[in-house]
Amino acid sequence: MKILILGDFHGKFPSKLNSFIKNQKIDLVLSLGDYPPFHYRKLWFKYCYGKEKELWEVIGKKKYKKLVMDDLKMAEESLKKLNELSIPVFTVLGNIDHPSPNDVMDSHAKMKKGMPNWEKNNLFTERLVKYKNIQRFDYKALKFRDFVFIGMRGHSFPGDEESKGFSKHEKILGDLFSKFKKENKSGRVIFVSHITPYKTKLDKIGIKQLMTALKGYYGKTIKKKKFKRHYGSKMARKVIEKYQPLLFFGGHIHESIGKSKLGKTIIVNPGAIHEGNFVTVDINEKKGGMKRIKFHKI
Repeated sequence: MKILILGDFHGKFPSKLNSFIKNQKIDLVLSLGDYPPFHYRKLWFKYCYGKEKELWEVIGKKKYKKLVMDDLKMAEESLKKLNELSIPVFTVLGNIDHPSPNDVMDSHAKMKKGMPNWEKNNLFTERLVKYKNIQRFDYKALKFRDFVFIGMRGHSFPGDEESKGFSKHEKILGDLFSKFKKENKSGRVIFVSHITPYKTKLDKIGIKQLMTALKGYYGKTIKKKKFKRHYGSKMARKVIEKYQPLLFFGGHIHESIGKSKLGKTIIVNPGAIHEGNFVTVDINEKKGGMKRIKFHKI
């Protein structure tokens, strides 16, 4: 069985990907999310990063709505192209696919109170459900042939381990791994998230990206000091260390492409597809386990 793993579309879908999938006889596509381009990124970092403030509070609800709607329109182009593939597509949501962050933190009452009514409806998932070839599986499990795929959502920070949301969703994942204990033991469970696990080679944010974020937070350019550079998921790490699935795939941090290990689990960051990066993996269907992982640039 051959699987293609890609994520971080940010409004782009490489035209050469269709022919690659056909020529390589891909059986399944795993998508790590982040479909919109997030073209208002600079505004968000300037006014919202590290602060209890929403962008619509700064620029106004009307302007913010237009920015989000333009983003969603571009995101849907990638969904359409994925849906047209002749093979199944499994996806989790990325942090800019408008998921709730309640899986790794407890939402602030202030954020809920003044939120525009149109944003309370999950506008991205309303679009996603139209595409029948794409199945969403964050905090769910999907089966393909004799393999189980367990997913979790994407977020842009390690998470608050003391929050009720973190505990609740960690338990959901634990229950899924317990349900498929037999498959996991035989090397037939693959864990998927938008974001890579915390404190690994695959979750180190680049200096340039870090300085941009810190400038937004402090309002000025910051000298390079010993700031934290690991921005992966604490939940993903805890789950991998405890249950040791065959493989883990996660992205979000584009510059940390590669593979590593947490215990016996091989963890992979395929990079961003909008930069032409993705991964294929060959799986041993009869015996379970993995044959080969290959990184691609298109």
